Amino acid sequence: MVLALTVCGIVVALVVVGLFVFGLRRRLIQRSGGTFDCSLRWGVPEKSDTSGKGWAYGIARYNGDRIEWFRVFSYAPRPRRVLERASIEVAGRRLPEGEEELALLSDAVILTCLHQGTRLELAMSEDALTGFLAWLEAAPPGQRVNVA
Repeated sequence: MVLALTVCGIVVALVVVGLFVFGLRRRLIQRSGGTFDCSLRWGVPEKSDTSGKGWAYGIARYNGDRIEWFRVFSYAPRPRRVLERASIEVAGRRLPEGEEELALLSDAVILTCLHQGTRLELAMSEDALTGFLAWLEAAPPGQRVNVA
């Protein structure tokens, strides 16, 4: 009986510590500001896939001429993807369709982009999209930026 209570106590303590670390990590990522909720789907085929598969929920952070994208459900301190402003080409935007509506946040808009030859989709709120497009267009003089 004592062993069972000890094991249960350890499991509960580990769950609490794990949740605390998730929260602390998110706070550290957001500490410098310039963050927004952003789902990402990497390596998207030319034809739109509305099945909802492949989306990963994350946090994006502006860092100079880069966007750093972190998975929400991860303990990694480093970004999972880094998108260089000069390499991002916007191919179009659309609203979620089919099962995508269930996989994404309720107010999401999907932006289809090319980054160094890789097709990807970013899903974010309308406000975050406005900020993202403004950030893209605010590139320093001499940089080529393609916004559709």
